[in-house]
Amino acid sequence: MKFFVDTADTAEIADLAATGLLDGVTTNPTLIAKAGRDFLEVTAEICKLTDGPVSAEVVALDHAGMLREAEILRKIADNVCIKVPLTIDGLKTCKALTGEGTMVNVTLCFSAAQALLAAKAGATFVSPFVGRHDDNGFDGMALIDDIRLIYDNYDYRTQILVASIRHGIHVLESARIGADVITAPPAVIKGLFRHVLTEKGIEGFLADWAKTGQSIG
Repeated sequence: MKFFVDTADTAEIADLAATGLLDGVTTNPTLIAKAGRDFLEVTAEICKLTDGPVSAEVVALDHAGMLREAEILRKIADNVCIKVPLTIDGLKTCKALTGEGTMVNVTLCFSAAQALLAAKAGATFVSPFVGRHDDNGFDGMALIDDIRLIYDNYDYRTQILVASIRHGIHVLESARIGADVITAPPAVIKGLFRHVLTEKGIEGFLADWAKTGQSIG
């Protein structure tokens, strides 16, 4: 399973990229606003920090407007992935862009039927939002399970990119189901490293090492 980080904070991206675990980045207008920087400038910088896809979202709601914005965004770098909403105009744009060889991430997916439409439109990625689904009384991971089944039934190549991840259990369940990608905030990804027994083990080793009075190097 691929790991994308969901942020526009270039320092956080660089830190995770150094681990060798980062496969891509997703951004959205909210994250760009939090970064407080020029959209095109920060997107270009992010694209230099990873060889993987970098999702950059259009803000137009009509097909023609999306295409105009996509034309600007995909000139930033070869690894830009155009992010469009799961609407009729969004899927028209998806079909047009993927037909030209551009990666497209269809976002704001909340049903398996929507995911089916995205796959038929040729989406590179579809982004079901599990956290928001849970917040509204639905089972986010059951949605991922349904999409996986449908895509496997028809051998769709669209990758399931699990988004709106809130905690490590979402990551674990995504892997169990067989999602292709997860995208999570830096804090959630870094939280996967932590375990109380790992921390206790390090403390014990360091205490025992101190007793030896030795140093390395």
